[in-house]
Amino acid sequence: MTHPAVESEVDVAVVGAGIIGIAAASFLQDDGRDVLLIDRGEPAHGASFGNAGAFAFSDILPLASPGIMRKAPRWLVDPLGPLTIPPAYLPQILPWLIRFWRASWPDRVRDAMVVQASMMRLAAQEMARLVVSADLGGMIRSDGSLELYESEAELAASIAGWTAREKQGIAFQHVRGADMADLQPGLAPRFVAGTFVPGWKTVSDPYDFASALAARVIRRGGHVARQDIARVRPVEGGVALDCGDGSTIMARQAVIACGAWSKPLARALGDDVPLETERGYNTTLPLEAFDIRRQLIFGSHGFVITPLSSGIRVGGAVELGGLTRAPNFARAEAMLRKAADFLPGLKTGGGRQWMGFRPSMPDSLPVIGPSRAARTI
Repeated sequence: MTHPAVESEVDVAVVGAGIIGIAAASFLQDDGRDVLLIDRGEPAHGASFGNAGAFAFSDILPLASPGIMRKAPRWLVDPLGPLTIPPAYLPQILPWLIRFWRASWPDRVRDAMVVQASMMRLAAQEMARLVVSADLGGMIRSDGSLELYESEAELAASIAGWTAREKQGIAFQHVRGADMADLQPGLAPRFVAGTFVPGWKTVSDPYDFASALAARVIRRGGHVARQDIARVRPVEGGVALDCGDGSTIMARQAVIACGAWSKPLARALGDDVPLETERGYNTTLPLEAFDIRRQLIFGSHGFVITPLSSGIRVGGAVELGGLTRAPNFARAEAMLRKAADFLPGLKTGGGRQWMGFRPSMPDSLPVIGPSRAARTI
């Protein structure tokens, strides 16, 4: 790994060395650009380190929906529930919550879903191309996913969402009884039905996958700098990236791809992005904890269980709590207790807990495009 000196000029600086920044750097290299990846830590050590490892291309429904809004009041009062906000954080997040409520209106949900479906088709196509070109096919698992329901009413409530997916060409199958047991043996009898999505893919381990892509960027001539970028500002002929240590990196162009940390950098450029922080928790158990056949999704409880090469990962849920609050690992423990109820025989000892920050927009759509400041350069 090479570290070019600061106070230097580079072609394209990518701020954020998670999976998004790494993928952006790789595609920029395909276009013949020289790339500098910049991150406050090592590549793939943020959300790309401990996520659930899914290529969720069929997950086109926004988080904000009429159904979520009906459940939200009950969830929000439970500090260990699927969606929660620490009371002290409510004043700060209130403007975002108003946008979230507006995004749940049926017409806005439909519009967001159509956009998301289109983007997911493109993302699936481009990720497949990247996997082939990087020779990472051995890290991709095509076992599908299984979403589970504890009642016929819960399944019925999900049908509208599945119908919407069907209209976008997403294949699925509702299963019961022996068919469900074949897909995942050992489920608790409380689960009466499931939905199997055969096209769902996961990676063997998200950190290993992102690290392999980062290594490829470096092999192709890219560089990595460990710096905390305090500000990005336009200058004549390019962009100045002011670092926390007082130095400056000059670049012809810059990409901001640092997830939950992107908001202040974008705001300084004149882009007031309504970005919030989802804090996700998980526990990774030893491989022998249970025979998990594919990713299991417990939608009404807000978490998933994923078989990885590094262990069995139990996690998810949404805690909207910003970047500075101390982790509340009781959330990870609550999900693990539920997992033990859902999979009798699950060995819950020897796990590794983790908390990471995910960027979250009110309508679940990413912000992609040139900054307003780019028009002044």
